Amino acid sequence: MEGDKHYHIFNRTNNKELLFKEEKNYSFFLEKLEKYIVPVADIFAYCLLPNHFHFVLRVKGETELETFFKEKITKLRRKTLEDSNEQILSKLIILQFSHFFNSYTQAINKLYSRNGSLFSPNFKRKEINTEEYLRQVIIYVHLNPVNHGVCLNTKNYAHSSFNSILSSKATLLKRNEVVKLFGDALNFKEVHELKLLNEELLKEIIDDDD
Repeated sequence: MEGDKHYHIFNRTNNKELLFKEEKNYSFFLEKLEKYIVPVADIFAYCLLPNHFHFVLRVKGETELETFFKEKITKLRRKTLEDSNEQILSKLIILQFSHFFNSYTQAINKLYSRNGSLFSPNFKRKEINTEEYLRQVIIYVHLNPVNHGVCLNTKNYAHSSFNSILSSKATLLKRNEVVKLFGDALNFKEVHELKLLNEELLKEIIDDDD
């Protein structure tokens, strides 16, 4: 993973186990997201489903990452003298996601007296290299609950970023940037209601999600 690049991040639980066993788990998961991921990435969209999740994000720039990882870069540099700065930052970003998943898993294990890994190993990430693909992934992520039969309408699902983007309340999301991608809030809402997905791009997104 590289600085200043957008990614579609997703992962599932092992054996289709519930990722969120009760309502309070959803907000706890977002608290962990804010603690571990927001310092290294800007969140554009998310969707939390019973046994998997999706994030659309942009990794922060190299300068911000170097500031955040300053001490860790120094320690890792001593061990990996041949790695470039970019390679070291990539390792640290991925490690930050591991801390996120492990922290949530440890809390769930303690709360529900379970053992072992909760998530499938090696979370999936797909670089988003065009603005149109970015728009399409955001729509796809928000429509995920509808496509999985969890709800009938995106606006009725409480555990995605769709309603937060249309709200004026404080948010960890890059709300203004997301709305700007779609022109304005009205168009953002309409393309979701009309499920305006490009079939060719959708095929690629779904293939990535398999």
